Amino acid sequence: MEPFGSLRTDGAGTLRSADLDRRVVLGGWVASSRDHGGVVFLDLRDRSGVVQVVAEAEGVRDAAGALRGEFVVRVEGTVRARPAGTVNPGLSTGEVEVEATAITVLSPSLTPPFPVADDIETDEALRLRHRYVDLRRPRMASAIILRARAVQVIRRVMEANGFLEIETPILTKSTPEGARDFLVPARLAPGRFYALPQSPQLFKQLLMVAGMERYYQIARSFRDEDQRADRQLEFTQLDLEASFVVEADIHALLEEVFATLWSELLGVEIPLPLPRLSFSEAMRRFGSDKPDTRYGLELVELDKVVADTGFQVFAAALGAGGTVVGLRLPGGGDLSRREFDELVDFARGRGAKGLVWMVAEPGGELRSPVRKFLSDAEVAGLRDALGAEDGDAVFLAADPQVRAAQELLGAVRVELARRRGLVPEPGTRPTRWDFLWVTAPPMFEWDAEGGRWDAAHHPFVQPSPEFRDTFDERPGEATATAFDLVLNGVELGTGSLRIHDPAMQQRVFALLGIAPEEAQERFSFLLRGLSYGAPPHGGMGLGLDRIVMLMAGRSSIRDVIPFPKLQSGGDPLTDAPSTVEPRQLTDLGIAVRPAKR
Repeated sequence: MEPFGSLRTDGAGTLRSADLDRRVVLGGWVASSRDHGGVVFLDLRDRSGVVQVVAEAEGVRDAAGALRGEFVVRVEGTVRARPAGTVNPGLSTGEVEVEATAITVLSPSLTPPFPVADDIETDEALRLRHRYVDLRRPRMASAIILRARAVQVIRRVMEANGFLEIETPILTKSTPEGARDFLVPARLAPGRFYALPQSPQLFKQLLMVAGMERYYQIARSFRDEDQRADRQLEFTQLDLEASFVVEADIHALLEEVFATLWSELLGVEIPLPLPRLSFSEAMRRFGSDKPDTRYGLELVELDKVVADTGFQVFAAALGAGGTVVGLRLPGGGDLSRREFDELVDFARGRGAKGLVWMVAEPGGELRSPVRKFLSDAEVAGLRDALGAEDGDAVFLAADPQVRAAQELLGAVRVELARRRGLVPEPGTRPTRWDFLWVTAPPMFEWDAEGGRWDAAHHPFVQPSPEFRDTFDERPGEATATAFDLVLNGVELGTGSLRIHDPAMQQRVFALLGIAPEEAQERFSFLLRGLSYGAPPHGGMGLGLDRIVMLMAGRSSIRDVIPFPKLQSGGDPLTDAPSTVEPRQLTDLGIAVRPAKR
């Protein structure tokens, strides 16, 4: 990093042996100090790194001895080689030090609320309350720097492909995007509200109608939903849209983006093109629409093996049109009975009635609590279908709903991989990166409680070509020209080709129970736009926070967001959300009810 500003000549972390005997002026924070009997050593830290400063001259030594941790200082001095035996190979500046000729305090500091070091055990709320101190820690600073560099690479690749960076509104209209909107009262229109965008979806489609053809944005988005390690109330997306494209065009563009990111920032070459799995195949093989393919443990359909079973659990599931699926854990026979019981409890915690486990033993046998309900032929068939060898464990799930059985065993699969150490511990950077496109998901999902069809993603997704004429006749079978990009079991983003025919868009609204009058009320600006010559178009939104989280090897997106919220939604730094003055509410025509106790 070249220094910017007149108060210093170099970054602390940039000095090397090539700088020997050069006069430098540095500015930064005192990371630590050590008085070694007449010589004071300082570690001076700035964004570029750390360098050792030596204060030997009498006046300089006294000034250095009076410094405390996190004081901001200006150091003038000469770069020299460290004495033999004192080189620090763990530091990029470890071969040199700066002999100080003058030290000036630019700003003193209170004692920090926690050590500015990576290996600390500190409450997260305390760290976020003093986030400006937390971000000085090298581990935290490196994640924010990586994020900035990732955005630079993304912009370069997008612009090289002819995309224009265009901003879309933050104050907009409430539309269905799958989560609750954040509402903003309109003072000049009492009783009416803006909504903060969950995504720029409709505006980027209208930009295609407007002939912009290739749009992208590092977009701020907002969703009023419960928070998790990979979700925040406000988040950042790489959002893009392009005209005159097919699905493969968007795949190729994003593959270039990610291959460039991983190559330039991580030194990892990603083989292209990325693998592709249909949604149905991903569910069948892995029990997930965002499978982690770094390890095996693939699901196996067992319906034919147990088609004539007398085991009531399996028979009931098959009789109701469901399925029986299984997976093999090589060497899993060493699990204890307590561990098997924990896995059964894990399944029940996900709403399942149970989980069948078996251990393959010599002589073609299967040891299991349900063995007495199975015939010898079924045991042999199960071992053969699952490829179970002596000492393996197998797990079976049965459910009247095929997807429910797949998802249950998919969750068990992930839990087994975690317990057996088949994937790195959370918070460590992976050594293997399995990117994957998951394509052709269901276009609609049945809401049994509401008695209606809902859009599986959003109502602007184009049906797959074979369903464009019949999606509203067979909504349960219709798939969409939509696609997810998945990395190591984490969904990075979702995209699709969009509906550009207003008549087709009206048909989708009708299927979703949105009457023409309601559609005009909620989406008139989109429908009008589509009526003025809309080109075929498609795009994608990808979670920048999740991408950087994975690149940095972190377990929470809060580690890669400069000023995140807690899981409660609160901001310890600013104490938001907070009450406001009564006058502000009066101006908005809003009265606040007392909180329910």
